[in-house]
Amino acid sequence: MVIIREMDISDYRDVLNLWTQSEGMTLRDADSEENITAYLKRNQGLSFVACDNDKIVGAVLVGTDGRRGYLQHLTVSPSHQSQGIGRQLVENVVSALSCIGISKTHLFVHSGNVNAQQFYLNMGWFPRDEVRMFSFNSSKNIDV
Repeated sequence: MVIIREMDISDYRDVLNLWTQSEGMTLRDADSEENITAYLKRNQGLSFVACDNDKIVGAVLVGTDGRRGYLQHLTVSPSHQSQGIGRQLVENVVSALSCIGISKTHLFVHSGNVNAQQFYLNMGWFPRDEVRMFSFNSSKNIDV
């Protein structure tokens, strides 16, 4: 039986392992244990893991700027996909954000990651073609 619970920094190694195996996910220095520790502290109660017999088989990292929610990383182990775990994780996120007054959530999906795009479309999310993402890097490290 899969249980969904809040993500804790002690889950980091197992979650990082899932992220590195996830199709279409890009990890950067911003995903270091130190940065994720700070992220979880700033966004308590918004990130979750799915556990099957104490093994983490899914994870979602989420934060907010106080106005909007931002779903950063969602992944489910290939052995546990198509069982509704990703849907449960996203539903937990939407509910947790709603409880703190956040009604709209954004996410980024690589343009070539068709499977992820279809997953979110099936859940009622919609693409925003009228906006374009811009980034600025104040660091000399291009991998932040």
